[in-house]
Amino acid sequence: MNDSVPILMYHAIAHTPASSTRALSVSPDTFAAQMRLLDDNGFTPLTTARLAAAWRGGPPLPARPVLITFDDGYQGVHRHALPVLRELGFPATLFVATGWLRGPQEIAGAALDTMLDWDEVRELAAAGAEIGAHSHSHPQLDQLPDDALRYELEHCKEIITEQLGSPPASFAYPYGYSDRRVRRMVRTVGFTQAVAVRNALAGPRQAPFSLRRVTVRRSTGPEEFTRLVEGRAVARTFALDRTLTTGYAMVRGSRRLLRKAAWARARHVQGA
Repeated sequence: MNDSVPILMYHAIAHTPASSTRALSVSPDTFAAQMRLLDDNGFTPLTTARLAAAWRGGPPLPARPVLITFDDGYQGVHRHALPVLRELGFPATLFVATGWLRGPQEIAGAALDTMLDWDEVRELAAAGAEIGAHSHSHPQLDQLPDDALRYELEHCKEIITEQLGSPPASFAYPYGYSDRRVRRMVRTVGFTQAVAVRNALAGPRQAPFSLRRVTVRRSTGPEEFTRLVEGRAVARTFALDRTLTTGYAMVRGSRRLLRKAAWARARHVQGA
């Protein structure tokens, strides 16, 4: 794998996930088997912050590094993943959408499934998980005007800081969507690295605010999982995903330009 690192992207860990999260969920038994495969094959899990620090000239990476990341903040991460991570001594990174978590800042009806509460998030942090940010309401950030974009990032960061006592350093883009403006804003509000998707291995020559991850799905079998973490045939596995993503990125760029023109017209009318 040379200096490339697999950053695994998980979502829900559940026996019976909601239909809206099923494709991106993993059963508890499958997750446990995947973690034991990593352990049996000498992989060393790291947090996102630890990886980024190494690539900025900090302590060197161990042999066979891998990252285990979870997006959104589903309760199954605490119920099913945490016992396995504790047993193996594996750190992970949990990226939380603060408006989806159960608690005082919850947006009613926004979450797709049963979410973590803050006591569970704190227990994950105490067990060695890095808690990163994933926006507040989980919008498509590249479609937001600047003020709404800044609010999503700053409000999420403020809530995590208030709940955990320290600010998050890492960020994950909702839906994996970002552009240069979004990445610049993520850096401006104080994050030091961010992960996208792109279904490829991460490497030290990538920009620190667009680190690549590979998606682990419910359909990911043992052989495919082994290929992903060993960096074999990753491009072929996700060829269709990348083709669709490239095409959709062009559509999304056009939509954003149309929205930007509409915002400019609205401001002109208000100022008239």
